[in-house]
Amino acid sequence: MTMTKYNRSAATLSKNRTPDSVSPFSGMCATCVEGCIGMCEIGKSAYRGPELIYPQPFGIMTAASEKDYPIDWSHFSIMGSACGAYGVPADSEHAVFTNVNLEATIGDANPLKLKLPIVVPGLGSTYVAKRNWEGLAIGVAISGCVLTIGENVCGMDDDAEIRNGRIVRSPDMENRIKCYRDWRLDGYGDIVVQFNVEDTNLGVPEYVLSKLGIETVELKWGQGAKDIGGEVKLATIEKARSMKQKGYIVLPDPDDPNVEEAFRVGGVREFERHSRLGMVSEEGFARSVKELRDMGAKRVFLKTGAYRPADLARAVKYASDNRIDLLTVDGAGGGTGMSPWRMMNEWGVPTVELCCLTYRYADYLARKGRYVPAIAFAGGFTLEDQIFKGLALGAPYVKAIGMARGPLCAAMVGKTVGNRILEGDLPVYIERYGTSMEEVFYSGTMLKEKLGKDFEKLPSGAIGVYTYFQRLAQGLSQLMCGARKFSLEYIDRSDLASLTRDAASISGIPYITELDEEEARAILDG
Repeated sequence: MTMTKYNRSAATLSKNRTPDSVSPFSGMCATCVEGCIGMCEIGKSAYRGPELIYPQPFGIMTAASEKDYPIDWSHFSIMGSACGAYGVPADSEHAVFTNVNLEATIGDANPLKLKLPIVVPGLGSTYVAKRNWEGLAIGVAISGCVLTIGENVCGMDDDAEIRNGRIVRSPDMENRIKCYRDWRLDGYGDIVVQFNVEDTNLGVPEYVLSKLGIETVELKWGQGAKDIGGEVKLATIEKARSMKQKGYIVLPDPDDPNVEEAFRVGGVREFERHSRLGMVSEEGFARSVKELRDMGAKRVFLKTGAYRPADLARAVKYASDNRIDLLTVDGAGGGTGMSPWRMMNEWGVPTVELCCLTYRYADYLARKGRYVPAIAFAGGFTLEDQIFKGLALGAPYVKAIGMARGPLCAAMVGKTVGNRILEGDLPVYIERYGTSMEEVFYSGTMLKEKLGKDFEKLPSGAIGVYTYFQRLAQGLSQLMCGARKFSLEYIDRSDLASLTRDAASISGIPYITELDEEEARAILDG
């Protein structure tokens, strides 16, 4: 049964007065008493209004749905085998997990190599991304994976130069690209720039392709966290006015004298900046792809969100028709910025169901002999078993898994631990590993040997991302070894079994006791 929480959540810093006695359909306390100070979402909304729409505290956190969806990755089990091997000789000397090859390739005309099958989707103008960009970008770069600069970065840059409504220079954009490129190793991975409506109006595509040497770009239809445009909060009225002048929607209106007075006295403490909805059309999409390629883009990606199935079909079809290099499909339920909390919980197609539909549509086109782009599944992936299941469920079309909240978490924790090491203020449960970067971080010594003197310049957030990715790499290698698949191209849907009838019904993956039925009977009759 699908469960959801109403009227209270750590995400909105709200709770019920009577937590043990709550109406399940409204979320209100069974007895709502006059005199209560108002700790629930309704109560806090009575004095802070629209602020309660969004997860808090903004700028230093990411958020994900609390909803318990009917199907998740635990409803599938990875199948191992006692014989055979794919990708290495079938003997016990070669069939060891250290021989698993995790390298992936995206695109045909200008293929992109990845050390690990991981792409980090668009992390744009949100403060939490900007505050942790250095560690995240460098960590992803040295791991040989793909990182995407999300929407609105140029527009939010206070130091950007804009002439006649077009971006001329953005130090923030330049720094984000440089962070990644300076640490990219052996030609693996790439830094991608994503565009929305405002970015296109501002001329960001021309700027990054012609002046900053970007080779890979991404058109954005949406994300799994919400089905409206990107949002951030603005702390000053000056910033709010600046964003309004650049063409963004800003609430409340910073030019309204009443709002100005409310901000002065503290009734209004912050402003919301909103992006506009994109309007997808087949002709418009084809035109955009051609324009980007004409500007010099070697690879064009598309990212879509958890929209209704017809829109997913459009994404798969348009990506096929225009020979897109990578289609990222992002399931409902999570986000790295400021998404409306109830929307995050209650809209869209959840990740597993969206992945099943994507496979179905891609396979339909493939059977008709049509081009199918490389696909990345995204939406709540964090650990190696989920990565394996996503790759298997979408095989052979899925080439990578999109992860944002996990790598950002690793960057934030790595930064915090590194700062505590420098301050000599480690908690006991970390100090038992040591007191230096090399001692505390599992990958510290390996990175020091790998990078030489550059190790001293490495931010601890990057060490955190790299170390997290190394854990994923080893864990995924072990799962693949158990399935006897020693390279990613050998993973297929037969590596999974459904643990529930519902999972089998929506995925087409056989129920576990019905798996291998014919083969098992042949063995018994042999």
